[in-house]
Amino acid sequence: MANHTRRTFLTVSGATIGGIFAASSTVAAQESTERFIVKLQGGRVPNAEVLYDLSEIGYAVVKGSESALKEDGAVEGLAPDISYDASDPAAESVTPDSGAETVDDTYYPYQWDKQALNAPMAHETTTGDGSRIAIIDSGIDASHPDLEENVNLELSKNFTNDDLGAGVPGGGDHGTHVAGIAAASNDGSTGVVGTAPDAELVDFRVFSTADEDSGSFSYVVAAMLEAARTNCDVANLSLGAYPVSRKELGSFYGSFLNQAMTYVNKEGTLLVISAGNDGVNLQNDNGQQVDIDGDGELETLEGGHWISLPNEGAQALSVSATGPIGFGSALVGDESLEEPPETPAFYTNYGTSAVTLGAPGGNADLSMTDPINGIPAYAYDLVFSTLPVVDGEPQYGWKAGTSMAAPNVAGAAALVKATNPDYDANRVESALKRAADVPEEFDKEYYGSGFLNIVDAL
Repeated sequence: MANHTRRTFLTVSGATIGGIFAASSTVAAQESTERFIVKLQGGRVPNAEVLYDLSEIGYAVVKGSESALKEDGAVEGLAPDISYDASDPAAESVTPDSGAETVDDTYYPYQWDKQALNAPMAHETTTGDGSRIAIIDSGIDASHPDLEENVNLELSKNFTNDDLGAGVPGGGDHGTHVAGIAAASNDGSTGVVGTAPDAELVDFRVFSTADEDSGSFSYVVAAMLEAARTNCDVANLSLGAYPVSRKELGSFYGSFLNQAMTYVNKEGTLLVISAGNDGVNLQNDNGQQVDIDGDGELETLEGGHWISLPNEGAQALSVSATGPIGFGSALVGDESLEEPPETPAFYTNYGTSAVTLGAPGGNADLSMTDPINGIPAYAYDLVFSTLPVVDGEPQYGWKAGTSMAAPNVAGAAALVKATNPDYDANRVESALKRAADVPEEFDKEYYGSGFLNIVDAL
């Protein structure tokens, strides 16, 4: 399993940009020399190639000369686009060995997250039919039998510069895993079940292993706006950056993002975003020590102007991660869990005002390596979901992160929307927050409004 505490950050253009995508990962950032985010002056069109028309919020992403753009009367302000390298962003996947015994005909017994959320009872009310979830991620393998019925390829879009299209895991297996958590279909015989198994999925791919600009800031924001344009009820973003400075260009990026998020929310799309896996208090990170410049030495955050984006952006429903310890032993024997599923994950970011809800994302005691049915015991405490098809065979496996917690909330939001079609994004979020409670034995700062309670939200 990847080291959840390993972080690499890079200072770019006065704004400290870091990366988290699933578990902690080695992330590089680079500043584009020809692609720029421009704030439009009076709705005018700049004299440059427009890559993304974001005029709904008064911006555009263009390709051109920085010096020419600075002289362009249609441009009020600009900043270079930034790309994140997250070609292998997630915690190491653990997959069932071909010789491992399964506990039942289906993989549902492995899905402690759905059991903790009492998903079967929720599905007696609704399975999410009629709702639509955008997965802004590394791509969904739409050929997977647990996903193929739910992915709308006509609406799906590839925002990267590769030519692979949408409905493929062009940026890795992370998006397929996330999609399965949110809305894997349930045929009752094989595979896994998603939180909203009959919700429609839209694949908005922003990461690519074949695009040097993979994961650019503009891709992510453009995908948010596309979610609103295509009437998605929920958009799941299991991605993020920390720490980002509010100063200098950080202010420009923040304003751009906040305007986009506010607009998307107003249009009816709820933005569900992972809180991040740095194990930090986002509400009080002044004095926090992180390796800002990637030299292996810890630097101290000073000035109190740090933020995690996009989960601390406007209108974000930010999700922290929880998980059990000892689920594997409880699954095959009579042993009790060492820690319940509501336990805050050891890696999760937190902060009472920075987190909206806590939800199952996986936990681990890495010392629990003894195999259970051929699988390391700790793996059972991660979240089990779909992985891309290999040689025609559907794959499944475990991952952990706030990336896995967010799609459980996105699926829950889809269920609430399916039950209440007239609800806007704020009312869907309000229903989820009202139903949630903070577990008595844990601190509120890990949960915001509380631990996800789907049944009561319906």
